[in-house]
Order: sequence, then structure tokens, then C-alpha cells
Amino acid sequence: MIENLLTGFALSLSASNLLYCFMGVTIGTVVGLLPGLGPVSSIALLLPLTYKMEVLPAVIMLAGIYYGVQYGGTITSVLVNIPGEASTVVTCLDGHQMAKKGRAGAALGIAAFGSFIAGTFGILMISLMAPLLAKVALAMGPPEYVALMLAGLCLVTFLSGKSMLKSLMMAALGLLLCTVGIDSVSGQTRFTFGATPLLDGIDLALMAMGIFGLGEVLAMLEGGEGKKESLRLKSRIRDLLPDRNDWKASSMPIARGSVLGFFLGLIPGGGAVLASFISYAVEKRYSKRKEEFGSGVIEGVAGPESANNSAAIGAFVPLLSLGIPANPVMALLFAALMIHGLDPGPLLLRDNPGFFWGVLTSMYIGNVLLLILNVPLIGLLVKILRVPDYIMAPIITIVCLTGAYSLNNDPSSILIVSIFGLIGYLMRKYEYDPAPLVLAFVLGPVMENSLRQSLKMFQGDVFQMISRPVVMVILLSILLLFVSPVITKRLTKAWHRRYSYSN
Repeated sequence: MIENLLTGFALSLSASNLLYCFMGVTIGTVVGLLPGLGPVSSIALLLPLTYKMEVLPAVIMLAGIYYGVQYGGTITSVLVNIPGEASTVVTCLDGHQMAKKGRAGAALGIAAFGSFIAGTFGILMISLMAPLLAKVALAMGPPEYVALMLAGLCLVTFLSGKSMLKSLMMAALGLLLCTVGIDSVSGQTRFTFGATPLLDGIDLALMAMGIFGLGEVLAMLEGGEGKKESLRLKSRIRDLLPDRNDWKASSMPIARGSVLGFFLGLIPGGGAVLASFISYAVEKRYSKRKEEFGSGVIEGVAGPESANNSAAIGAFVPLLSLGIPANPVMALLFAALMIHGLDPGPLLLRDNPGFFWGVLTSMYIGNVLLLILNVPLIGLLVKILRVPDYIMAPIITIVCLTGAYSLNNDPSSILIVSIFGLIGYLMRKYEYDPAPLVLAFVLGPVMENSLRQSLKMFQGDVFQMISRPVVMVILLSILLLFVSPVITKRLTKAWHRRYSYSN
């Protein structure tokens, strides 16, 4: 493996490949800053330009765009509460609140370093366990997906704010909204009310830009939430970066997010979006200050940002090892490999080891370049917070509406994002947590399709479905998740009672 890694670095560190890697992560960062564009559309636009290129620099550049987007979207999520990419939606919850408190630099810094650590972990895992991990991912059938998605929905409970009832209401609304459009199984239209733009369903990017972006603008117009506390910005870059206490609070979230994100990235349909939300739920579950999540807790940035970057790296395992794209971006990279005459799968490592290890090592180099590119810019980026609300509000509005229109070049997208903007404002006003809604919206379609497939596999016998070992382990974990607080509470009371009696 060491020999293969040295060969890979020799290829990826050549002048031309290094240039293409730098171009990829730079384009990815810019794409992440532009709401509505996303890695799929940007890679699709650039794919024809790679036809005349050699396959290794072409894939290095396209892969750089993919994981570069993960950090670029963080910048707008933290600074102006607009998720540049779907996987950074959850970063808005605590990242923007940190910015309001004058800690945007710490949020961006921990996101950059956490992403680098998670990316390094993901690359190391691919080097050691790629074939084995791909087989594990293949072993996940529809019943396992149902159990996994159910576990994600149960974690909504731990994403709730002050009211669990409000959290469950938001989750129910998210499940309802994800059913809008044409049913992929029966072909019937659901909840479109005759509106043609809704036939393809509601786009997550439109929902996120409306709830988090335009909702913030409306809050600014009303006052209160729009008042910023971040005008007392520090000038030295050392003062802007995470301090020792930040690192102490973020070390375990980064570690957990790296591991969790990588394994979720292996699963088709999982990916960076699911990884970031589940990581946020896990951090809130195990945090000693659960009630502070959503008000600017650095763990709420460190965990999800590490998870989405690690998941982006993990998605390459099934593509390169078995030729199975785990998400739409991997499907485009699969097409790029086929165009250049390579057959992704088990024979790729044997027949083209230079390409495999060259792409792998280029990811590590790309993560280093992202760190070098973004950390020095933190001091400049946080100065955006000095812009007054009366200037910032129209800028955010223009960015959201332009991003919405650019998704499908359809004016109706502007109407949809405006409706969600009003919903986002009302959610802020009446203290409804947006995270359960978005999480349920992401998990709903995968869970529904997997449940239908499972019921067909077992002719409607639910007991056969839940008797599978992996499903049973996940369901028992869910049960333990709900029971553990009750058991802990009773044990604590019993201990206090016994201690009081002995005294």
C-alpha cells in the first residue's frame, strides 16, 4: 500500500495534475458560494470540456469540485444564513448564530480544519478498506434502508428545541412535502393541485433558500432577529481562528462526524446531506448543553461539517471499487470514466492502479489546498458582517431569487422560494425548529421507496422484513435511544434516594 501511495503522489503532484486539482477545489468553493448551482449542475456543465483531456487530470478536477463545494457552501451558511449547498443546511442552525455573536471566524475556521481532518480520515479509510467497505455497502438491501431512515427520523426527537410537539409537527410537514410530485412507482401525481412546476416535486435547494435565506430577510425587516451583534469584530487572524476551548469542545464532534460521515457516504442515497443532519442529531444527543443547540454552539458546526466532507470522500468507494455510483455526482463521474474508456469496478484497481491511487492521493492534496485557500480568507470574509442590514437584506434577496431561477430557468421557482421564505419567517416568529422539517424531507423519499421494495420482497410480511439481522440491530438501537433517558433518570433518582437515606 505504501508503494501504491508513493506512486499516486508522484502522479498527483505533477505540475499539470496539481493545477487541475487547484482549479477543481477553487471552482468548487465558488460553486458552493452560489446558492442553487450545486455540484451536480456544475460538473454536468464542465463534463464536455474534459473530453479532450486525459482521464486522470479530468477526474481529479471534477472530484475537486465535488468536495470543494462542501466547504464553499459553509461560508454563505455561516455569514448570511443561506446554504450554498444542501449538505450545509444544518450549518445555518448554529453557524449563523455564532456569526451574530461575532464568532464567524471561529465557525469558518473549525469548519475548514474539521473538513480537512475528516477528508484525511476518509482517504486513509479508502486506502485500507475500499474493497471490504464496498461489499458491506452492497449488503444493505431495502429493509436495511427502511430501518436506517427510520433511525434518522427518530433522531428528529433530539433535534427538537423547547417543544417536542412542535418538532414532530415539523417532521410530519417535511414528510408531507416530500410526497409532492409524480409517484415513482405508480406514476400518479400527488398533491400537485394541477400545478405543472410541482410535477418534479419540491427542490431541497428552494426550500433551504426560502426558509433560511428569505426567512432571515423578513426577520431583518421586522427587527429583533435582524439586529446583529457582530460589529465588534477582531482584526487579527489569530483572534479570528478557533481558540483552545473551541478545539476542546470540537475534537470529539469532529472525530464522530468523520467516522459517521464516511460510512454513510458508502450507502447509495445516504451521502453528505444525510450525514450532516445525523451528525448534528448525534452531537445534540450527547452534548452536556443540549438546550444551547441552535443558539451558536460550535459543536453544531464541527460535527456536521466534518461529516459532510467525510461522506463526500466515502462516496468514491463504491464507485471505484464496484462501479456503483452512490449519488448523482458519482453518476456523472461514472459517465466521465466510461467516456474515457475506463470500466469502474473491481478490475479498475488491478488494470489501472496508477489512476486509482492518483485520484485517491489527489483528494488529500485537494484538502490541503482547500485549507491553504480558505483559512487566510477568513479575516476578509468575516468583514461581510459589517455590512448594515439595509444593504445586506436586498443582497440576500437577490442571491436567493437568482439562485432559485437558475435551478430550472423557471419563474415559478421564485414563487416557491418566496412561499418558503414566508414559512421560514413564521417558524422563527413562533419558535418552530426548521431542522426536523428539512431532515424529514430528505429522508422521506428514500424511506418510502425502500419500504415499498421491502414489502414486495416479502409479499407484505413485515415480520420477515424486521427479522433480518442488520434491521434488528438498528431497531434495537432506536429502542435503546428512547429508553436510555428514562432508565438514566430512574437510576439517578434511585441513587439520590439511597444516598439521602444513608446520610
